[in-house]
Amino acid sequence: MFKRKYFWLEYGIILTFTTIGSIIRYFIWDFLELKGGMTLEVVLISFISVAIAWEVFRGVNSYMNKIMPFGQGVAKRIGIQLTIGVLFMTLFGSIILSYAAQFFEGPMSRMFNITVYATYIILSFLINCVFFAKFFFDQWKKGILKAERLEKEKTQVQFDNLKNQLNPHFLFNSMSSLNSLIYDNQELASDFLQNLSKVYRYVLHNEGRTLVPVSSELDFIHHFIFLLETRFQNTIRISVEVQHELVGLGIVPVTLQVLLENAVKHNKMDEDHPLQIRIYSQQDKLMVVNSLLPKKSVESSNKKGLNNLKSLYAFLTDMPVGIRCTEDYFSVEIPLLRIQDRVLPDYKIVS
Repeated sequence: MFKRKYFWLEYGIILTFTTIGSIIRYFIWDFLELKGGMTLEVVLISFISVAIAWEVFRGVNSYMNKIMPFGQGVAKRIGIQLTIGVLFMTLFGSIILSYAAQFFEGPMSRMFNITVYATYIILSFLINCVFFAKFFFDQWKKGILKAERLEKEKTQVQFDNLKNQLNPHFLFNSMSSLNSLIYDNQELASDFLQNLSKVYRYVLHNEGRTLVPVSSELDFIHHFIFLLETRFQNTIRISVEVQHELVGLGIVPVTLQVLLENAVKHNKMDEDHPLQIRIYSQQDKLMVVNSLLPKKSVESSNKKGLNNLKSLYAFLTDMPVGIRCTEDYFSVEIPLLRIQDRVLPDYKIVS
């Protein structure tokens, strides 16, 4: 009992409750038709009575949880437990009255006896209601946690599906580009193949991870950018500027790939109007900003990528994923998170 987590808090509340009750009893002493005043013994008896009732009802509640859990019927369980409480407190009250009689001058009045029994019965309801409230609060909290867990799992699945949908599409385009390079420029084709393998090695290596260091994501995106620039040549321009102090923070893996693919997929580009994409740091965030020249129609777009990304980050941080669209540009603001207990490699910023 003394090792219980909230023992001192519980008994501090009980002491406060009995002290206040004793003060109230003092002011209605004449109304209860008692002779004499309030004594320390009476206050002590009140404290011990409430403490005993608290521990008895705690035991009853624990026992009822084993033989008749709330899952078998909430109304039945509450009714039985309250009935046990009333019976116990009625018996307990009569014992207390018999013992307390020696501290009063003369016999106790009928009004006093009725008041005592009523107080003890009300007390039984109040104490039991504390245990009932705790049960319902725990159920409510479990429900919220379960809903959050299920929503997070759903969001993670959606994000994984998004990555899986992008990867085959990207692989097909990359293979087509590689096929052309093999005949035109074998050295560039070799570089293209090496960068492509590094991109997929990163995706596979971090498939089950929630966060990776920004340094790893930037290293990965460097290879990914090489593939994009090789495929689209002078129709795309990508720059990366990230402060060195931020590369040890965390980011959801392939976040930047999703955003770059999103920009490429939804915008027209040619040599006269190249797609401009800039990745840069701002305080503890990464900004991905691209020029805006939207296509009229987009093949293989489920239009859920950014929403899934926002939902996933919402479970990881209170800082939202910011999205802004104007006539000239489209920007996404990604919060960077702290990774605990991880030794991070030194990283040279991609220029």
